[in-house]
Amino acid sequence: MARILLIEDSPTDRAVFTQWLVKAGHEVLAADNAEEGLQIARDQGPQLVLMDVVLPGMSGFQATRAMSRDEATRDIPVLIVSTKGMETDKAWGMRQGASDYIVKPPREDDLIARINKLVG
Repeated sequence: MARILLIEDSPTDRAVFTQWLVKAGHEVLAADNAEEGLQIARDQGPQLVLMDVVLPGMSGFQATRAMSRDEATRDIPVLIVSTKGMETDKAWGMRQGASDYIVKPPREDDLIARINKLVG
């Protein structure tokens, strides 16, 4: 079981992903914007962050870069979950510090497998 921070502005996606994570035995922290998510990451030290890209204010790419440069959060793996599915989007996300990238809508078993791989 891992503590996972979900940074997702869509209430529907947030509810679905939370349900999947809880069913898989994980604890879920949630934020609906990147700024709030970064603060939770610093304060709560999750074992993984699921990061949307299209967010109000700071984008998920910017937040991933900020996490990778912050001593308090740089060791937390980030799994980007985004509708942005171009190879250039994936490459850019990885360059910002993401550990993995999955395109929405993910299959439940694929998402959980990738999470479990990242949290050990």
